[in-house]
Formats: sequence, C-alpha cells, structure tokens
Amino acid sequence: MPGKIVQISVSQGGVPKLPVVAAQVSVAGLSGDRQANLKFHGGPDRAVCLWSLEVIESLRQEGHAIAPGNAGENVTVTGLNWSEVKPGTQIRLGETVLLEVTDYAQPCRKNMRWFADRRFSRISQTHYPGSSRVYARVLVEGAIATDDPVELAAKATASLEM
Repeated sequence: MPGKIVQISVSQGGVPKLPVVAAQVSVAGLSGDRQANLKFHGGPDRAVCLWSLEVIESLRQEGHAIAPGNAGENVTVTGLNWSEVKPGTQIRLGETVLLEVTDYAQPCRKNMRWFADRRFSRISQTHYPGSSRVYARVLVEGAIATDDPVELAAKATASLEM
C-alpha cells in the first residue's frame, strides 16, 4: 500500500516553509519555493527535500516542537518505511513525478528553535540514523498535491539494457 503526501511546503527562503495545496515540480525544485543559501540548499541534486511524518511525530513525542515544513522540507510524506529511503532510492509522487534520493540533508542551525534541548543534531543521519530529511533530484517533472500517493519506485533497469 502506497504512502501519501501529507504536506507540500514552500518559502521565499528560510524556515519554516509554509503549506500549499499543490505545486509544480521541475528539475529546479518546487514552484513558489526558493532557498536562502544555495551553498547548502537547492540545485539539481537538492531540488526537493523530503521528510517522514512518522519521524516528525516521534520527535514530537520526545518533546520537540517540530511540525511539517518547520525543518525546511518541501514534501512531508506518510506511509513509507523511512529506513528504506536512502541515496539511490527512487520515489514516485502523485501520477508523474519521479525523484531519486541523492543525499541526507544535514541539520541546519536555523532548526535549533524546534528542539527542546536546542540539539538540532537530533535529525542528523550520522548521529540518529533514520531520522534525517533527504534531498532528491527530479527525474520526471509534474504536478503534485496534498493526499497524492507516494511510493518507492523500482529503478527502470530494463530501459538501461536496451
């Protein structure tokens, strides 16, 4: 059973990113979204940032005041086994959008305010595997909307063999 998009979030730079109902996804990222610091965010290999609602809920249970979009993710999903989402994984959003995870998103000091103990490293893949946001490149562009299905996609190796 596929997961779904819980929230799509954009901003004109910085956090939190705010919810929108739908967005166009291109190789440059989401329509209406921009990054304040292009040294660490954005670009073709970091066009979309994704995170798991289950991870956010777990952090909230630990006492952290974090919510979807707060940590700068563009797409918050539910229903995926987040431990399977790692560099090289392909993810389908909605009917057409296909992403490939490129890296784990490093925690940013600007996220410190969401953490009860100010230890934003709580979302570091190095220190807490499985709790990190991920960056992805866009393989197939298209439109996405809240409640669209999300699923891990099998890599299209057949087209590579032709």
